[in-house]
Amino acid sequence: MDSPSPSSPSPSPSPVNWEALDALVIEFAKSENLIEDFSPPTSPSSSSPSSCSSSSYHYRVLILQIRRLLQRGDIDSAIDLLRIHAPSVLDDHRLLFRLQKQKFIELLRKGTEEDRKSAINCLRTALAPSALDAYPEAYEEFKHVLLAFIYDKEDQTSPVVNEWSDRRLFELAGLMTSVLRAHLHAYDPVFSMAIRYLISIHKGFCFHQGISSPITDLTERLLLEERDLPATPQEGLLEAPPFDEVDIQALAHAVELTRQGAVDSLKFANGDLFQAFQNELCRMRLDITMLDKLIHEYCVYRGIVNSSGPSSFSQGIQLVQEPSVSNKRESESTLSADFSLEVRSGPSMLADTEMDTPGTDDVSIKNPEVDGRYSSGSTISSHEDCCTSGRYRRKASKLLHIKKSRGIGERNKRKRWKGRHEVQIYANMSEEQVSEISSAADASDNKDDKYEIMLAVKELTSKGMAAEVVEEINDLDSTFFAQNHILLFQLKRIEFLKLVKSGDHSGALKVACSYLGPLATRDPDLLKPLKETLLAFFTPDEKFVVKSLPFLDLSTSLQVAIGRKMGIEEPQLMKIIRATLHTHTEWFKLQMCKDRFESLLKIDLLKQVNSCPLTDTISESLSADICNNSSSQGTATSSSKMQEDDRSPAQVSSTGDIASDETAILKVMEFLALPRADAIHLLAQYNGNAETVIQQIFA
Repeated sequence: MDSPSPSSPSPSPSPVNWEALDALVIEFAKSENLIEDFSPPTSPSSSSPSSCSSSSYHYRVLILQIRRLLQRGDIDSAIDLLRIHAPSVLDDHRLLFRLQKQKFIELLRKGTEEDRKSAINCLRTALAPSALDAYPEAYEEFKHVLLAFIYDKEDQTSPVVNEWSDRRLFELAGLMTSVLRAHLHAYDPVFSMAIRYLISIHKGFCFHQGISSPITDLTERLLLEERDLPATPQEGLLEAPPFDEVDIQALAHAVELTRQGAVDSLKFANGDLFQAFQNELCRMRLDITMLDKLIHEYCVYRGIVNSSGPSSFSQGIQLVQEPSVSNKRESESTLSADFSLEVRSGPSMLADTEMDTPGTDDVSIKNPEVDGRYSSGSTISSHEDCCTSGRYRRKASKLLHIKKSRGIGERNKRKRWKGRHEVQIYANMSEEQVSEISSAADASDNKDDKYEIMLAVKELTSKGMAAEVVEEINDLDSTFFAQNHILLFQLKRIEFLKLVKSGDHSGALKVACSYLGPLATRDPDLLKPLKETLLAFFTPDEKFVVKSLPFLDLSTSLQVAIGRKMGIEEPQLMKIIRATLHTHTEWFKLQMCKDRFESLLKIDLLKQVNSCPLTDTISESLSADICNNSSSQGTATSSSKMQEDDRSPAQVSSTGDIASDETAILKVMEFLALPRADAIHLLAQYNGNAETVIQQIFA
């Protein structure tokens, strides 16, 4: 199948439901104990999601502890924890044999005479007996590992060089993590799995289309290439149950498995497709430290957590590697956190631990600079201050006063960011060190003032206070709406519709004549939305008016624009989500099917945007410049190519009919090892007859 040229124009980027993302991020932060949870306690008798999440969190901590013990070669301590918390796992003789074999190697690695005697004892009492009934190849592996007695660990030419490799420890740790996660049902939070899935699809889409991703730097650092070893089913099931081929292919393509790998995964999950999917998805390894930083940046930007105070000081907490781990062993960056902490103090504490923020020219999403639905339509300097710091403080106070007078703000009480470890930062610090930290906090007051203004504008807009928002922004910076006329049109449209709803037709007409008309004259793309807005005069129906007020959508777009005007870049997480959701949509257009797992990961909620024809019209007009710019950056998609295909309606209808014949599609996919879209196109050429397609290919 021909792929589009990278220079092809790209369609408008998919809108994102940022409120749904807020909910997923908050759930992730609570599940990982990153923030204070101020939700009221529930009765012990009720099985609440929070209690389930807490239980899962403790299991995940346990799994992490076992993982680190195995990576350090402390096999006995790991086995002790397994006997206490998951004894049934040790009933699997295959796992027990691998643990004992690694214990034997680790005892020899220490090199002392006493440890050598312990290794011989382990050989006689544990390793040899477990080799007899672990699996058919176990006894051969047992005899092979005996060579470690005579070949030194530094000998790179020995036949047991792989047994001495530190990678064996990490593979064993990954395998045990996979087994325990499924055994204890301790899956990662939904957002953690969703970000893995979206990035994986994004990488695959860019690779297959031969285009470069504008967020490569972020995705490569966040989602690592290596995966944990898969948990395999017991050998008792010699034959795989008759799994539905649709399930096998869906799992194989979703997480990049071979067909046999998908079958084995389904066997291990007892045929449960969604459990198998979660098992495979959690094998993908994230840099959790980086993810936490992205989450914290997003939470501060969206007003979910405080931007200053204890959350700022927590940046001084650094993860340090345990002394017993060799320096040459692999990085443990994918693990959640270490159990030993080092509190760094001094003037550079905050600066040294601040997350790297690459410039917008390197990794920013070229499609779009702000929310695709209501972008500014003009280039804004990322670091252009619009007023002095003193004025920021006055404006922040004024906006906060408006919020209080209108009863706004209580609903979104900000939480305190704890991070992976809650530590008394001031403990064991001198007065001089505390003074230095306080000075650093004072230096960030100006940034906090900017955040307060940005968040106040966002919250007032979400409440529909369009007139107040316009007045305050004009007072803050008289040039803002001259550079962002689309946002002014949207705000004045909301004001117009609210006046119509209240019966003030003369006031509404004044707004239309003073603002909407001149703006539409300046930008012809706004003429059609203006006409549709004026229909409210003739249909003063409350349902129409409410539907046409995209408060939440506009509030996010305005937040991004006003934030950039004040030198506050949008969070990198927003760039990742916007880009990956777009490629997710385009990928499944190519596959000509619906994603079976999107509802499990709440991806469908992220795409649910309450848009009306008026909103869609404006979105299309606003995205034109973004699409033209992004095409030069290699963000072309398949849909543009599909729209350019010179196919007749009959051909399109025929392909659609064939796409519904799953049996024929799966048969061609399986026999010819083809992607779904290619199988559909081949079937369309031969009237949907799978046997004819296969015969023609092999003829």
